[in-house]
Amino acid sequence: MDAAGTTRDLRIVPANEASWDDLQAILTGTAGQCQCQRQRLGDHDWWYMPVAERGAILREETHCGDPRATETIGIVAYRGEEPVAWCAVDRRGVYGRLRGSPVPWKGRSEDKDDTTVWAIACMIVRKGHRGERLTYPLVAAAVEFARERGASAIEGYPLVTGGAQIIWDELNVGPVGPFLAAGFREVAHPTKRRLAMRIDF
Repeated sequence: MDAAGTTRDLRIVPANEASWDDLQAILTGTAGQCQCQRQRLGDHDWWYMPVAERGAILREETHCGDPRATETIGIVAYRGEEPVAWCAVDRRGVYGRLRGSPVPWKGRSEDKDDTTVWAIACMIVRKGHRGERLTYPLVAAAVEFARERGASAIEGYPLVTGGAQIIWDELNVGPVGPFLAAGFREVAHPTKRRLAMRIDF
C-alpha cells in the first residue's frame, strides 16, 4: 500500500490506449446515460441528446483502441486486466457546463478561453471498486496527463463532504482529499459545497 492507501497493482493509461468496451464497463448506471457529455455539452444540449449520440461523441473524442492517436480526453485505470475507473481531463474551456457555472469563476478573474488551463471534470469508479481510494491515484495521474500535454495549470472543483450524507453520483467531481494529496491548493470557495482548486506548473 502507498501513502494514499491504494494498491500498487493499478495501471493508468490515456483513454486511447484503452478499449471502448473497457470504458463502457466503467460507465454504467447514471454514468452510462451521461457518457461523460453533460460537462462538455452543457445541460441544454445534453438533455435532449439521445444516449447513443452521446456515446458516439465520447468514442470519437477518446479514440479508444487507437494507441497511435495524438489526441484523447481522459484516462482509464486498470487493476490487473480489469477496467476500474475513468477520469475526464481536458482543456478547461471545452467544458460547456463549467463555462456556464459559477463554480470555476466566482471571485476570480480567469479567462474562460485560456486553452493552457486544464480541468478535471469528472471521475467515475466502477461499481464494486468504490471505497478503494482509487480517486487518489486517478487525480495524480490526471495532473501528469495535463502536464505532459503542455498545460500551464490544472484545476478541479471537488465536493466538500464534511460528514454530510452523499450519494455516489454527486461525487463525480471528486472529494477534496485526493486533490489535496496531489498538491492542489484552494483558490476559491464559490459555493457552500464546492471548492475551486488548482496546480500551476
